Amino acid sequence: MDKQGLRESVWDELEDSGAARFPFPPHGRIPNYEGADTAAAGLAETRAWARADAVKANPDAPQRPVRRRALEAGKTVYVAVPRLRDEDCFLRLDPDRIDDVDRATTIDGSAELGEQVGPEGVEPIDLVVSGSVAVDPGGRRVGKGEGYSDLEFAVLREFGLVDDGTVTATTVHERQVREGPLPTSDHDVPMDRIYTPERAVRGDEAGTAAKPSGVAWDALDEERIEAIPVLGRLRERDG
Repeated sequence: MDKQGLRESVWDELEDSGAARFPFPPHGRIPNYEGADTAAAGLAETRAWARADAVKANPDAPQRPVRRRALEAGKTVYVAVPRLRDEDCFLRLDPDRIDDVDRATTIDGSAELGEQVGPEGVEPIDLVVSGSVAVDPGGRRVGKGEGYSDLEFAVLREFGLVDDGTVTATTVHERQVREGPLPTSDHDVPMDRIYTPERAVRGDEAGTAAKPSGVAWDALDEERIEAIPVLGRLRERDG
């Protein structure tokens, strides 16, 4: 099954089983699901979580409990500006400057309450939390198909803010965990930790693949490079 066929299968199963949660339909997005709070709680019980001062997270609904827990725990949270469309392409959510955590964990609230910064304004990231459409026990992840999550990691890597030792995690419904290997590309970021409402997958079962070393220029067309200012800057820097 190719990536899009896999996505459609997962979206259909979440909807048909009644496991999907708002926003509806689950199709075409990182799907929200019953038990997202429980999956986030599993992540929050780990040593990697306890050690993390700065967390980069996706802005989607199923990871909202992760963002909320991070801010409540005093961690700085970074989310990307949609489509990396601005030169200052990240939003920094500083727990010491945010009174309304619930508001700050929404897409509109993060834009309102977060400070927009460029990569130079981002501190080294200790934990990256990604949303997924599907993932296998080996940590191979398939997103919704736009490629921005992997590109955000690549940009951070180009600026020395993540590396092979940066823990990557995803929180998903059990129905999103599929037998592997899933179809992936070299620029796809593997997950070191997988948390569902029922279990954790980590250690020898996940995190076996190397993380991308930077931007995979061959995978980007000129239109996307021109639409993302930081990519133009990186291309000029690297010649």
